[in-house]
Amino acid sequence: MTRPEQQRGHPGLVVVATLLVLSGLGLIGAWGWSAARTDSQPVSTPETVTGSVTPPSKMVLPRSTPTRIDIPRIGVSSSLIGTGLNADGTIEVPSVDKPMQASWYRNSPTPGEIGPAVILGHIDSRNQPGIFFRLKELQPGDEIRVTRQDGTVATFRVERREQVAKEKFPTERVYGDTKGPELRLITCGGVFDKGSGNYKDNIIVYAKLVDVQPGSR
Repeated sequence: MTRPEQQRGHPGLVVVATLLVLSGLGLIGAWGWSAARTDSQPVSTPETVTGSVTPPSKMVLPRSTPTRIDIPRIGVSSSLIGTGLNADGTIEVPSVDKPMQASWYRNSPTPGEIGPAVILGHIDSRNQPGIFFRLKELQPGDEIRVTRQDGTVATFRVERREQVAKEKFPTERVYGDTKGPELRLITCGGVFDKGSGNYKDNIIVYAKLVDVQPGSR
C-alpha cells in the first residue's frame, strides 16, 4: 500500500492516492457500506462538472478550528470533529456508528486559511445514507458554509465536482498548494465491489472562499 507523503507548503498535510480506501471511506469492514446503494454503471474516465463562478476571494482568515458544515443545496448539516492519523499512517474517520458525522482533517489548513481544507464524510452505512450521500448532486455555484470556533462563518462556492477511480486519485489537485483559501469535500462513489469491499471511485468537490461573516459563538 502507498504510504502518506508530506505535501510541500502544508506541514503534516497527507497526500496519498489510497487514503480513502485505507481510512475507511470504502471499507465495508470499517464502515459497513451497503452494496445496494451504488451507481448503476461504473465510471471508466474522470467525470468533472465545472462552471463559471465568482473568482476566489483574496480574504484570508487566521487558523481556527471548524465546528460545523452546512450545505443547503443537498440538506447537509453536521458538526465537525477533528481527525488526525492512525498508527498505520492512514487518516482517522468518524465511527461507523455515526454515518451522519462529518470530519475535518486537522493536519490540513482550517477553512479560510490559504490552502485546501479537507472535510470527509460517509456516503452511507449498512442501514442508512451518510452525511455526504448526496455530494454528487452539488453543482458549480452551490454554497457551502463552514462555522469556525472563532465565530466566523466562511462561505465557499463550488467550482467543480469530479468522480475519479480510486487508483487514479488526483493527489496534487486535492492537496496541492493553492493561491487562496479553498475547500475539498471527499467521499466514496461509483460501483461497490463486493469482492474487495470497496467503492471503486471517489467523489471530490472543489470550492473557493467567497464570503466571511462574523457570526456568533
